[in-house]
Amino acid sequence: MAQQDQMHRYLFENYAVRGELVNVSDTWREIIEGHDYPQPVQQLLGELLVATSLLTATLKFDGDITVQLQGDGPLSLAVINGNNRQEMRGVARTKGEIAEGSTLKEMVGNGYLVITIAPEQGERYQGVVGLEGDTIAACLEDYFMRSEQLPTRLFLRTGEVEGQAGAGGILLQVLPAQNTSTDDFSHLATLTETIKTAELITLPANEVLWRLYHQEEVTVYDPQDVVFKCTCSRERCGEVLKSLPQTEVDEIIEEDGEIDMHCDYCGSHYVYDAVDIAAIRNESASGNEQLH
Repeated sequence: MAQQDQMHRYLFENYAVRGELVNVSDTWREIIEGHDYPQPVQQLLGELLVATSLLTATLKFDGDITVQLQGDGPLSLAVINGNNRQEMRGVARTKGEIAEGSTLKEMVGNGYLVITIAPEQGERYQGVVGLEGDTIAACLEDYFMRSEQLPTRLFLRTGEVEGQAGAGGILLQVLPAQNTSTDDFSHLATLTETIKTAELITLPANEVLWRLYHQEEVTVYDPQDVVFKCTCSRERCGEVLKSLPQTEVDEIIEEDGEIDMHCDYCGSHYVYDAVDIAAIRNESASGNEQLH
């Protein structure tokens, strides 16, 4: 297998078009590990992960992107969250039977795609896209045309390669405020479309790009690692407990003897007993005293 989980950005010298190539196989396996997702849900999370990684690489600032699917079908939620450091996590929730080979529409039903961009400095932005396309890629291409007026193509590939789940993809996008003919962009998209899942997942990025564009002049930049990373922590869960009504927390402690906070993303458990809760409240009270 190729070196896993890296994002490569590249630029066409003779066209005002940029590209990104990503392999997220290890990260995908970490996201679905420990969850009993049906095969179509695993594949959808793989595609969402590839797409989110590619979108995250388009950020011009420090911050994150969350790409979320919601609907009234048996798959009620699928979400991937990533940041400019390419730290990714994701989760799905189902509420009904999902048959083998189910399509996006069959899983989500009447639904939509929500893209939330949250810079560390500045305003949060949210875009909502109806599921008019049959695939995640088609829906996101539609989003770019509507929101940014930038011709964009996404090529998302998931599957089993050499006995392991693999996921990768390519994004092509016309550079803002540049004149690139529709024919030129279509030509590059047609070349890119020929990429096979096995090639994308097992070959080094430079070899993939050579196979696709050997007649073009392409500049490839230093890669960026992509990793699975959950942002949950005992401290963060403690903050959530602080925000709950004290009576509610006390009732749970009285009934169960402890509070078990479970992270859906990574499966971690954070357990708090009466002593822990008292310590959290003391810390909160002393912090408030210092503010006065």
